[in-house]
Amino acid sequence: MRPYKYTVGTDPATSINAVRNNPGAKFLGGGTNLVDLMKEDVSQPNELVDITRLKFSDIKTSGDAVMIGAAATNASTANHETIREKFPLLSMAILAGASAQIRNMATNGGNLVQRTRCTYFYDVHMPCNKREPGTGCGALKGMNKNHAIFGWSEKCVAVYPSDMAVALAALNAVVHVQGPGNKQRSVPFAEFHRLPGDHPEKDNNLEQGDLIHSIELPENNLAGKSYYLKIRERSSYAFALVSVAAALEVDGNRIKDVRIALGGVAHKPWRATIAEKWLAGKDATEANFRAAAMAELKQAKPLEHNKFKVALAEKAIARALQGAMKGGLYGMEEDMEG
Repeated sequence: MRPYKYTVGTDPATSINAVRNNPGAKFLGGGTNLVDLMKEDVSQPNELVDITRLKFSDIKTSGDAVMIGAAATNASTANHETIREKFPLLSMAILAGASAQIRNMATNGGNLVQRTRCTYFYDVHMPCNKREPGTGCGALKGMNKNHAIFGWSEKCVAVYPSDMAVALAALNAVVHVQGPGNKQRSVPFAEFHRLPGDHPEKDNNLEQGDLIHSIELPENNLAGKSYYLKIRERSSYAFALVSVAAALEVDGNRIKDVRIALGGVAHKPWRATIAEKWLAGKDATEANFRAAAMAELKQAKPLEHNKFKVALAEKAIARALQGAMKGGLYGMEEDMEG
């Protein structure tokens, strides 16, 4: 690990200015991803601004929405009574991710800006446009079993690793950001993360010095029929090959509202809008779930080693929707044989 300056942020404005004025500075929350990247020399900040003392950890109701603080830990968020009652999909997704120890340290804001777990990104001896723009994408023609089937470019085929963010995508969350000069902006979750395009080094649409202070969860009628399905190669502490956040509102058996988001398949949480539109107004049947999943996966572009993800994602969408209709289960996780 390289030497760096450590600064304790005492208020939002001072913390934001410190990072804004130093292109080599980064905010430090729980550090569960950033510190690992520094140890591997993948990330080389010359200053860390500790924001754990800022008062961004509340989880509270605000009008018709619930606001979760960016500094609140994943564990406290998943286990919060309001989140479990009104947004069980988010609780399920968080509890399916990482280990209990990491969830106790990781913050919500940090979760959103964590970086890919692509092995070529982590290996500083391999080409990686995300780590070092212009060097090429080692995974494009290399071992790409765990990589994207949607939205990738010739510059990058990495996938985004968060479970929490997949649920937030399905819940139409809004990210609230504070910038220099106390400039406030609200970013719809669908616009927060980026596809790689020609600039895979940019994971999201934050600018240097932008600080996430809260995440808004709009009210919905999906709590009773929500389900998070995570499929991975081993039963614990592994990132998703494919994950699905599914939620439904039905009138009798007729679908009034449906939300589907996928993880492990793209550079950002992938909202399955084709499947959602296909299901709108139809009956909530297994046959319709399967047909909607097939319609979504027609646009997939698998790589040499991850063609299995297409069939896996089709089955996972249908299975997650069935699980949602049954009321869901906390911490639903399955391995490859599940």
